[in-house]
Amino acid sequence: MMGIPATGADAPTLRILGADHVGNVFLKGRSKLGVSGTRHVVDAVRATGAPAATGGIRRFVATDQEGGAVQVLSGPGFSAMPAGIVQGGWTADRLEASARTWAVELADAGVDVNLAPVTDTVPSAAFAPSNAPIGAFGREFGYTTQTVSTHSLAFSRGMKSGGVQPVVKHFPGLGRVTANTDTTADVLDTVTTRNDQYLQPFAANIEAGNGWVMVSNARYERIDPENIAPFSSKVMEGMLRSDQGFSGIIISDDMCKAVALSAWAYGSRAVNFFNAGGTMMLCVNAAAIPAITRALVAEARESSAFRARIDAAALLVLRAKLG
Repeated sequence: MMGIPATGADAPTLRILGADHVGNVFLKGRSKLGVSGTRHVVDAVRATGAPAATGGIRRFVATDQEGGAVQVLSGPGFSAMPAGIVQGGWTADRLEASARTWAVELADAGVDVNLAPVTDTVPSAAFAPSNAPIGAFGREFGYTTQTVSTHSLAFSRGMKSGGVQPVVKHFPGLGRVTANTDTTADVLDTVTTRNDQYLQPFAANIEAGNGWVMVSNARYERIDPENIAPFSSKVMEGMLRSDQGFSGIIISDDMCKAVALSAWAYGSRAVNFFNAGGTMMLCVNAAAIPAITRALVAEARESSAFRARIDAAALLVLRAKLG
């Protein structure tokens, strides 16, 4: 999944989208084009390189439409969405109805995947300002796993009923770290365990049938001290696939501009992610895509086991598109 500006892609970016057979896009940044203007951007993206670039299969088009500080799309036809902490004060019924409205707006604009809801639990209001990725921006629904469960489920139900696939994030949780993986290397969670109670909101969404989970870019000392989560088979295959019984799409957080990944070359990031059990790599930096493509093709030619992993990931995405 390649990032393109929500206001529209330039010619070099569109060339990469077609030449590297990119199957999915993420509308990044901020746009005030409204529903109609965004639809024009999406239509251009879907047409780029079609049908040869994707074998005639449509591209998933995603964005970040959480509310508050994280709302990529605005302008005529898009609601002003409050922050997660405000949504968490609503009843579940009200949130579900609102999320359905927001989803219909996205669907009308051509967006079919929303990288939300935030399913991380921040332990307290007092800690929230110190929790750089979530609490500092009021992205959390609340301070108990019960509140986060009920409201992330309500948000997800509303999205799905409005025609948009929700993405539960950031497994196994960013609510108890102090640094932000977008801006800091080696963000470390020292408390979360493989059977932690803070996993409950993720488990509830998986049990409810949500088909997408995003993995965080942090490292979890008490789960896999050697690997950051997107390189950890313990996190993706052990916890998500085996423990949680999740059979859907495991998508990464951004792996191209996030400082947490800066120690690895682009190609190594991709190979490590898929080797550990990932399904779809999110890269917001279009210029990194050719290097990623070359690395994946080279590894697949070299290793039949890796080729099988890539085929299985692609098949899972194709089934989601055709389902």
